[in-house]
Amino acid sequence: MKNNTSKKGYKFGPTTGSIATACALASLKKLLNNEEIAIVQIKTPQEKLDIFLDSCKKITTNKAKASAHKYPYDDPDVTVNIEIITEVELVDKNSINIDYNNPLISKEDNVIIKAGCGIGKVTKKGLQIPIGEYAINPVPRKMIKENLKNIVPNNKIAIVTIYIPKGEKLAKRTMNPRIGIIGGISVLGTTGIARSMSTKAYKDSLLIPLNIAIEEGYKDLIFVPGNIGEKIANKILDINPDQVIQMTNFVGFIFEEAEKRGIKKAELVGHIGKLVKLAGGIFNTKHSIADGRREIFAAHTGICGADTETIKDVYKCKTTEEIIEILKKKDLDIIVLNSIADAIRERVKDRFDIELNVIIVDMEGNILNSNYNKRLLK
Repeated sequence: MKNNTSKKGYKFGPTTGSIATACALASLKKLLNNEEIAIVQIKTPQEKLDIFLDSCKKITTNKAKASAHKYPYDDPDVTVNIEIITEVELVDKNSINIDYNNPLISKEDNVIIKAGCGIGKVTKKGLQIPIGEYAINPVPRKMIKENLKNIVPNNKIAIVTIYIPKGEKLAKRTMNPRIGIIGGISVLGTTGIARSMSTKAYKDSLLIPLNIAIEEGYKDLIFVPGNIGEKIANKILDINPDQVIQMTNFVGFIFEEAEKRGIKKAELVGHIGKLVKLAGGIFNTKHSIADGRREIFAAHTGICGADTETIKDVYKCKTTEEIIEILKKKDLDIIVLNSIADAIRERVKDRFDIELNVIIVDMEGNILNSNYNKRLLK
């Protein structure tokens, strides 16, 4: 498979791990043969890739480095077009001390992987890499070793150091600060080929904060629909930010995964516009998949004793904010929101063995229901 570096529109491209592997392989070949290298072929878990290099040069008799850019493809990936540099140093096996207590290094390795500037360091449990190590994930590490090990000379060790010059700046636009990877981005990839974000990949990314919270021993987890819910939860609750788990639209998926991990009780905090859907048993809250907000509100307005005209007015509303205003004028807002909160708890309990404390808020963070446990409030 070849990649075109000048055009967008592709549904795939090499991962950061593939680029780092290619630069490492090119650097080692430069040391061994001093050949001019513009393209290098690597093996990935799926297929072979031809990677175009920006440069490859010898620095000393036993050290070389190569660089390449991650090719553009159709995905909002902040690492597209970044420069990745890999340096390889060949040293005598007996001339360096190797920490074989490190779980990422085995006695059979003749390739040792390190990180330079722009690559983050892991500070929290629950990730694929141990605390204190650089965030170069297992598959990229394996790819580098597999592509280099057979051409490393006998009695030599290849020390591979990866640099991403703009990594620290780019990291601010990723989940890394949130999940405890500091100082840079991660070198990622599970297949060697980056594809437009799939539903599975997106769901997998949502599990990272959940795994970290559980590994850090938090018993009180706070589930929120998204950024607005997270900001409000941190504002009104006396909690650590690591306790807050964003569900986005995949509410059912997150609850299912939380249940698998032994979560029995949790807080649910969010804007009424998202949470009301759960009262109708809608566990994927993406608007194009299901809505039902006005129908659910109208039903609970009727259950709570409203007259026919009020129910009709609620049903005609375009936004939940309009609905709340109508209910306030009729002095029905709290009773209706309490009914919806009860329905959310019941719907979740019907599908998952999780008891929820439901806190429904507006955009300003004002709590709209009254039937919630106040124990975590500031």
